[in-house]
Amino acid sequence: MTRLLPLLLFTAFLASCVSAPEYPDEPVITFERLSKSQIFQDGNGPVDSLQIQLSFTDGDGDLSQLSGDSVDIFLIDSRFPQVIQPFSIPNIPVEGTGNGISGDLFINIINTTGICCLFNNQYCVADERLPIDTFTYSIQIMDRAGNRSNTVQTTPIEVLCLGR
Repeated sequence: MTRLLPLLLFTAFLASCVSAPEYPDEPVITFERLSKSQIFQDGNGPVDSLQIQLSFTDGDGDLSQLSGDSVDIFLIDSRFPQVIQPFSIPNIPVEGTGNGISGDLFINIINTTGICCLFNNQYCVADERLPIDTFTYSIQIMDRAGNRSNTVQTTPIEVLCLGR
């Protein structure tokens, strides 16, 4: 037993030297993946959906807004850079976030939101001359202090214009 005591003390010393990760106060996001690369145009058959996965870090742990109707995720369709699609991060409890937080965000997009083909300046048309339209999303998040993250871009998403 006396031989184990120095080993236990050394192990306890090493454990006390391990520090919490240091993240910047601004959120940092990384695009991880899309659940699929194709989605059917809104209105062409049953409702379609896709999921975007991001990883994040936030040094002061103040992601997610305190009110339920807040906006803190911003998606921009590359075909419509002036239009921002707002989403919300689910509430993350403040307790225990003093050393920063990290994790994954999953954005579920159910295509009742108008993911459609753009052809000859017309939106949501099905034309045999354009069976597939392609776009990407640019994504940014914001914490409660108003710090905006870096902007990431998804891989290309194909919109199947002609239905199933």
